[in-house]
Amino acid sequence: MRRRLMIAGAAVSAFVLGLLGPAGVAVAGPVGIAAGFEDDDANLTPQASINFDWNSFSPATWTGTAGTRTANKTVSGWAFTGLEDRQATTTDSGFAGGTKQDDSCASVITAKASNKDDLKRVYVASKTVGSDVFLTLAWVRIPQNTTSPSAHVGFEFNKGTTPCGTSGLVQRTAGDMLIVYDFEGGGTPSLKLSRWITSGACEVGSDTAPCWGVATTLSPGVAEAAVNTGSTAQDTVAPTTETLGLHEFGEAGINLTAAGVFAPGVCEGFGKAYAVSRSSGQSSTAQMKDLVGPGNVNVRNCGSVAVTKLGSDGGSQAGAVFTLSQGATVIGTCTVQANGSCTDPAFQNLPVGTYTLDETTVPAGYDKPANLPDTFSVAAGENKMLTYTDPARPATVNVQKKDDAGAAVPGAVFTLTQGTTTIGTCTTDAAGVCQPPFANLPAGTYTIDETTTPTGYAKDATLPYTFTVARGETKNLSFTNPRTFKVIVLVCREADSKLYPSGVTIDGQAAGNSLSSAQASTAGLSEAALCGITTGQRGGLQTGNHAANPVAIN
Repeated sequence: MRRRLMIAGAAVSAFVLGLLGPAGVAVAGPVGIAAGFEDDDANLTPQASINFDWNSFSPATWTGTAGTRTANKTVSGWAFTGLEDRQATTTDSGFAGGTKQDDSCASVITAKASNKDDLKRVYVASKTVGSDVFLTLAWVRIPQNTTSPSAHVGFEFNKGTTPCGTSGLVQRTAGDMLIVYDFEGGGTPSLKLSRWITSGACEVGSDTAPCWGVATTLSPGVAEAAVNTGSTAQDTVAPTTETLGLHEFGEAGINLTAAGVFAPGVCEGFGKAYAVSRSSGQSSTAQMKDLVGPGNVNVRNCGSVAVTKLGSDGGSQAGAVFTLSQGATVIGTCTVQANGSCTDPAFQNLPVGTYTLDETTVPAGYDKPANLPDTFSVAAGENKMLTYTDPARPATVNVQKKDDAGAAVPGAVFTLTQGTTTIGTCTTDAAGVCQPPFANLPAGTYTIDETTTPTGYAKDATLPYTFTVARGETKNLSFTNPRTFKVIVLVCREADSKLYPSGVTIDGQAAGNSLSSAQASTAGLSEAALCGITTGQRGGLQTGNHAANPVAIN
């Protein structure tokens, strides 16, 4: 008897060493090697040569209320979800007595689970490697009070989102997946997989569809699992790092593609998951005990594309249209909403492959970004988030300056401002065109003013002028400078036919002084001409090209 025990002990030791390998080197099974995840050493710690395990997701951010927190993180392509559960308390979520795995929208209550069935947390992670979708699972339970406690955990994955009342569960739909993890206190755990069916044979022979279909035991090479029966395990991905005692942690790795869950060319995915402990694992009539979750997951063999659209100036992109194609085949289009998002059912459930996206309707005032059309690949389970920014077309403001006779006015300086910020200045040329134009202006409201007015002209009465320009607009502004004139009132003395100024200033000459011949000549006036005007006559005088104001002769 002693010899047989020693041989059994040697066999167990060999099994443990085979998992850990020499000097703590992880030796995963074929599923873990293909996936790149240490899924059957039951120690959570990354080790060479794979160097990826559950603790690779730490530190994870757990959100929500303590006892029911969740965590989500993506590392090295692995999408991780952690679901926390209350423990050793009557406020824990569970199921009413007699609830079976087949019961759809089961009644959820608060109840304290038995020691071996009381779960603390469950972990789920998935990744696509090549054409295969891999799923890894783990459960953590409270400290055990027996040396070989069995564990029976059902992991349910749902496609639908229609709630079952207020329980948090969702209504089952055809193709939902159930993976049952059975561990009888020693040896290697077994894994069984069932799908929810609407017709055909049920796992429970006395049931009728809809039900869980006949379970398939997953074989080595398709699935592998382990429980920490030989040593404690350090869990750093937990909300608080903790050491897990013997039989408190179990994990598994499954090639879902090899298991037949994902068929070639058929898109399928699961967005909700929860775990239950069961009183036993060998029958779907076993009573369900503890409930962990549900929570959101992303286990899919297809990908999706979501587009976010921005304008370089922050303007609305509503109405922009994106077209997704694969080769010469148009997959579908989506229209940008007011919040900048662009999603469409056609952009979901995309088979793995290469796609091209283009903006086929561009909002007014914007240009298509240089990186469109964009060609990219979509992996299984990937939700590709794409963001594009359309550059806003700049506005231009041109200024034309003329006088009240329609002639160009050179030398005027205009200043453009926006609020208290000076944008720039321009100066009119010989053609009255302000150079350089105000270019590359963002859409908005501006004020223009003539800050230097040429001699002989008055500023346009409409200045300063406030206006708006739209994206890409060329705004042409024209302003008129009235010509200015000096009023010369002259008195012709009949006695000596001499001109005398009235009480006004003439070319800087003080009032009351005689107008000099030089001044009169410069002004284009002659004493003979003025003194020959009949008393009381009013007339218009020409001074060069300028029309003088009427002159009264007394």
